[in-house]
Amino acid sequence: MSTTNMTSTLSSNKFAWLLKREFWEYRGGFFMAPLITTLVMLAIMLLVLVTAEFKAHQHGIQLGGMNLDQVVEHIGAGDVAKVHAAVDIGLMGMSVPIGIVFSFVVFFYLLGALYNDRADRSVLFWKSLPLSDTETVLAKVVTATLVAPVLAVGAMIVLHLGFLTLLSLYSLARVGASALPFLWSPTHLIALWLKLIVSIPVNALWALPTIGWLLLCSSYVRSKPFLWAVLLPVLTGVIISWVNFVQSFSLSGWYWQNIFGRLLFSSVPFTWMRKITMVDTPDNVDDDLRVLNHVLSLDSIAQAMTMPSLWIGAVAGAGMIAAAIYFRRSRIESYA
Repeated sequence: MSTTNMTSTLSSNKFAWLLKREFWEYRGGFFMAPLITTLVMLAIMLLVLVTAEFKAHQHGIQLGGMNLDQVVEHIGAGDVAKVHAAVDIGLMGMSVPIGIVFSFVVFFYLLGALYNDRADRSVLFWKSLPLSDTETVLAKVVTATLVAPVLAVGAMIVLHLGFLTLLSLYSLARVGASALPFLWSPTHLIALWLKLIVSIPVNALWALPTIGWLLLCSSYVRSKPFLWAVLLPVLTGVIISWVNFVQSFSLSGWYWQNIFGRLLFSSVPFTWMRKITMVDTPDNVDDDLRVLNHVLSLDSIAQAMTMPSLWIGAVAGAGMIAAAIYFRRSRIESYA
């Protein structure tokens, strides 16, 4: 093996170990938090179904605003897409708590990612190892943009499977096995999960401003990185809003949406969807299908990749990540 290949192999192994270190240190947030959220959601769904059965509610199984009992009885060939749309929208709606938990975990992980090492002086130990500051910071970026989202999507898929299992058992008691093909259609379920997976790099690029800003604060501030990360953009926005009020300056709304929002909330999954134009559909298409085409279509994901705001934010985020690497290299003192 040549020296170049050996060096490349060692570097890749070091980076893999850095990723494992991040997972081991924060597996409670990255793995257990989505898992616990999934189990809690399934427990709530089970409680709702059991309560509905005990109270003898005869309103049928509601999913996405649609009565599944009535659909099974009066289903036509043209209604299959509507059933799948209702199932997908219902599944995505139940996934929102996992997305919220993921956002909180990533936010506080990034805030402490470089600050905690300085606070407890363990940065001196890590700097004694043959690990560059660039590798260390990039491992944290990859953890936030790839490792954590993959685990969150995995938790969503487990939640979907668990809920469909519960709903299938309930529908067997209500309408027999006739509803099962609509709930377990492999085509639309696999398509839904593939779209969640494909959206990971889009979410990652959109999240770079938040990731860069939080890492920059984590690597630079002397104490209380949360206050610096949040109060500095808030105070800047308040000043701009005051100037806007006094002098009719029209920058306030733009700042809160494109600077404040991108710095603090870009890591929330699918926040880029508000920038996407609604996919054109015929006027006679049901609203559920219209929303589904907007939120879950590959066209929307492809459209997101062409947004200037995504790439401008990605460049800004990369610049802040580079600054975080610089401060990681130069600031090892603790002020906690």
